Amino acid sequence: MRIKLRCFRIFFILISFVLLFGNLSLKPCTVAVISGKVTPDGRSLLWKNRDTSHPNNKVIFVQGQRYSFVGVVNSEDRAANSVWQGINSKGFAIINSASNDLRPKGGIVTDNGRVMRQALETCRNVKDFETLLQETNGKRRVAANYGVIDAFGNACFFETSSSSYVKFDANDPETAPDGYILRTNFAFSSQRKNLGGGYIRFERISRLFQAASSKQDLNLLFILKKACRDLVNEKLRSDPLSLDPEPGNEFPLFIRTNDTINRISTISVSVFHGAPNPEKSYLATMWVMLGQPVCSVALPVWVHGESVPDVLGGPETAPMHDLSQKLISYLYHDQRANMKQYMNLSRFLNYKDQGFLPIIHSIEDRVMAEVNQKLEEWSKDKPGQKELKAAMRQTANSAYRALKDSFADILEKSPSSY
Repeated sequence: MRIKLRCFRIFFILISFVLLFGNLSLKPCTVAVISGKVTPDGRSLLWKNRDTSHPNNKVIFVQGQRYSFVGVVNSEDRAANSVWQGINSKGFAIINSASNDLRPKGGIVTDNGRVMRQALETCRNVKDFETLLQETNGKRRVAANYGVIDAFGNACFFETSSSSYVKFDANDPETAPDGYILRTNFAFSSQRKNLGGGYIRFERISRLFQAASSKQDLNLLFILKKACRDLVNEKLRSDPLSLDPEPGNEFPLFIRTNDTINRISTISVSVFHGAPNPEKSYLATMWVMLGQPVCSVALPVWVHGESVPDVLGGPETAPMHDLSQKLISYLYHDQRANMKQYMNLSRFLNYKDQGFLPIIHSIEDRVMAEVNQKLEEWSKDKPGQKELKAAMRQTANSAYRALKDSFADILEKSPSSY
């Protein structure tokens, strides 16, 4: 009897730990859906900065039960049971952000990523996804804001609990007068106020999108180059990139990145550039950065290539993610208690007398130029699977080598020497 009681107490402690600490820190993300009505090329955009306590993620290709797809998974999830952002062969893409204020009292959330895998395998469009939610009401354990786009131009958020959902349409001028919808980690439809999170990040991303919208600048480059890498704490209103810290290690300047969009917990970024129409679903592009975005390069993935470049996948961890983690260790070198949330801004801005971002942007610009040329050709003549696979591999390998060469002096050292 005593043994059973002891086991029960241990089990209760473990469950309480998961519910308390897991939900507090597990998946706080910044996400957006943009209607093609307000983008320069008329194609919808879907974005997610993924924040999580899981240390590694990678990109995988899956031949699903109905549709094939590419997506981001935790590296240890070999069966890809949960997918955290992805796009399928019909041009349907999905992302999410956790929203604890949608979780029922005492409820356990286990299916946020499982629902996304199911959707990628079975949904051709946003309408199919809504049908999936209707069919699984009361049968799933989720608390999430799901963002979705498709090749038909639909672009929506679904604030989803275990038993219900509320739809927000970016094409509806009453719901989204500026053609976009933003979310962090709270739901507008929730009746349980103050249980969500990400309010500072929501204020910041709202300010960034308002400014871009006023300039008619809501496009792929705005998200990749600016929004996903933003380091401003909205409550402090200081822009770290405008500072001029003195070089050297004697008195380095640090910034805390716990409440910024590019966060200490950000481990990947995905931006989905929607297909122009259902007949050209092969043009839908998943742009992915593995690792913290200020330490990584955006690379393209196309589902119809039926593969993933080795630097983004791999049997264990992804080489691009591993490289990025070493750069993060260089910038966040003080791991004492809460100091691990502080980036060495002096190192970030003064590296090789130019800083991290100019180096990363120069590599990314070459990638963009190559990809834009390919997409222009493919819009006229549909590429085959082998051509898409070769283009992905060549682009990824070239960018990986360039990033590796540019930061060779950091990568060759042990993190303990930083």
